[in-house]
Amino acid sequence: MTKQNHDSDVAFIQALAELLETNDLTELKVKRSYGNNDSLNVTVSRAKQIIAQVAPAAAPIAAAAAAPIAAPAAATAPSEDPADHPGAVASPMVGTVYMQAEPGTPAFVSVGDQVSEGQTLLIIEAMKTMNQIPAPRAGKVKRILVEDGAPVEFGAPLMIIE
Repeated sequence: MTKQNHDSDVAFIQALAELLETNDLTELKVKRSYGNNDSLNVTVSRAKQIIAQVAPAAAPIAAAAAAPIAAPAAATAPSEDPADHPGAVASPMVGTVYMQAEPGTPAFVSVGDQVSEGQTLLIIEAMKTMNQIPAPRAGKVKRILVEDGAPVEFGAPLMIIE
């Protein structure tokens, strides 16, 4: 690998780290091929730290930090994960969701709409490129699980079509 490739790889990795931060993602994996069996595999990740104080105000802060955080009772009840639904449409990439072609125009689809296979459901912007996401099958839009302008990760459920 030449010095020039090394410098461009560093800039590429820095751009991925910025994308990770900007879209509030936890992990990003990319494979960059140069040809002639030369490639670069990059995984950029970060841990999200969730801080919660559960100790009463009279307890010392050190004791609050050492105490485990209790899960809410509602979280222990089984909940339906939209990603497990057979009609879930998963995000094929990391990026930002747009529900319409441009601001002020109607959304591509709404809950209750009948869609045909290949019809554009929404757009995901990834690295300044607008990618139309087609319906994988015909059916009725039962739920839309993302909001306009929200960041999504690879594999995240976008909507449910039955």
